[in-house]
Amino acid sequence: MNEKSLNGKTILITGAAKRVGRIFALACASAGADIVIHHGHSEKDALKVKDEIDALGRKAHILASDLGRPAEAARLISLANEFSPLFALVNSAAIFEPLSFNDTTRADWERHMAINLTAPFLLSQEFARRTKEGRIVNIVDWRALRPGADHFPYTISKAALAALTQSLAVALAPRITVNGLALGAILPPSDGAVNDNIIKNVPARRWSEPQEVEEALIFLLTGPAYITGEIIHVDGGRHLV
Repeated sequence: MNEKSLNGKTILITGAAKRVGRIFALACASAGADIVIHHGHSEKDALKVKDEIDALGRKAHILASDLGRPAEAARLISLANEFSPLFALVNSAAIFEPLSFNDTTRADWERHMAINLTAPFLLSQEFARRTKEGRIVNIVDWRALRPGADHFPYTISKAALAALTQSLAVALAPRITVNGLALGAILPPSDGAVNDNIIKNVPARRWSEPQEVEEALIFLLTGPAYITGEIIHVDGGRHLV
């Protein structure tokens, strides 16, 4: 990747304090961007990411916000723009709970929808109001385009996010491109339980390398502006089987 392909640009990444969000933040900083690190309740982790970005010679800012609260989500863009006008928004924050259809309560449903779908909608709306030209990348999931019964509210919220991605690509053209990354087996579960069953149905027969995810995001942030409404699968072919 061009190490300075995002030089001088500022990017807001939600959920950037941990896991894939952290990977995204460091990748964009390595490509020259300044980063607004959003977190919900992970201040210590956010500070660590900021230190890593500072060490790369880029600027990093931290914003805490509960994306489950619509007013806080809507306000996040204006707060981020106070640091520097945003070039891009990466909607990465999400909750992922192993709930079946029968086990899903209304509260479970509304919690997943609020964070995984409503927050990206509100953030994108505010971003579009304040940005003349820019890019939005929504982090989806291979399940979104091949829904099953597992992780029921999560899967439905991500399927809706995929639809939102394509609708926004039309609504915001030609000023803003909107694309998605549908991820697969990127990192082991947060509880540390590595289960080979997770990759048994992955045609690539392995977990993703962090660099592969980084390169996919940088491509959508720096590649041709004629690409919009696309959802790129970074899942080793999992959505095909």
